[in-house]
Amino acid sequence: MKRIAILGCENSHANNFLSYIKDNKEFDDIEVVGVYSDEKEPPEKLNVAFGVPIMKDYTDAVGKIDGLIITARHGDNHYKYAKPYIDSGIPMFIDKPITINEDEALKFMRELKAAGVRISGGSSLKHCDVIYDLKEKVKNVDGGKTVGGVLRAPLSSDSPYGGFYFYAQHLVEMLCEVFGRYPLSVKAYKVGDTKTVVFRYADYDVTGLYCDGMWTYYAVRYAEKGEQGGAVTLDNAFNREFNEFYELLCGGEQKISYDDFISPVFIMNAIYRSLESGNEEAVKEFKV
Repeated sequence: MKRIAILGCENSHANNFLSYIKDNKEFDDIEVVGVYSDEKEPPEKLNVAFGVPIMKDYTDAVGKIDGLIITARHGDNHYKYAKPYIDSGIPMFIDKPITINEDEALKFMRELKAAGVRISGGSSLKHCDVIYDLKEKVKNVDGGKTVGGVLRAPLSSDSPYGGFYFYAQHLVEMLCEVFGRYPLSVKAYKVGDTKTVVFRYADYDVTGLYCDGMWTYYAVRYAEKGEQGGAVTLDNAFNREFNEFYELLCGGEQKISYDDFISPVFIMNAIYRSLESGNEEAVKEFKV
């Protein structure tokens, strides 16, 4: 059996993953030994729905599991939950936002890398059909070279789970997957319930539109010969990201570098700085 635990089970990932495991015989080799949250109600609901044990402390599964899923709503909890398990070298799924703080992101990844911990996770949006398709079109120069793009995603600026950072990685990770993980700079503007961000790459700009409380996702690539993309839906995204984690659990190779994995943290912080300063802000360079 492959034993796993789910820490920070407040969001939809825990429900979706547990349902997916339960409904697919290919995962009969998985045993969920426990779920944990700093909040009382989420693990209780999962216990009733799926019969999974409730952990009293997030460290209870140290030395007892083969893989770890971290899905806390607040990005500040991800490194905290992972840290006791790093020395064991077990693979980890780490939800968005990976962390909120740039220095912590680097410390986190350096420790994972040193321990040989293979990782997956980030925003589910990178696993959506439209994003897969646009990424291939950029790679194959379909319709000619890229000349720009537009992305739209929700925001929850007043969320108790990190405010701006709680939802910001969804748009940023769509950007990273399609247009590249390292824009040079950002310039952000706030108008009413929207925040517009211009992401500057070497050869073009991409515009991002964050809409507070408006639950619509959109991704378009502009090529020399026209535009591609459209509405982004989450069909199969949760399943695909769990499959990626399951591959790690079975001994598979990590599909993303540690640097690329935390690139959204540095982009989000550049956006936040720009919103505060009103200036164009460079995306900080870094190396894990």
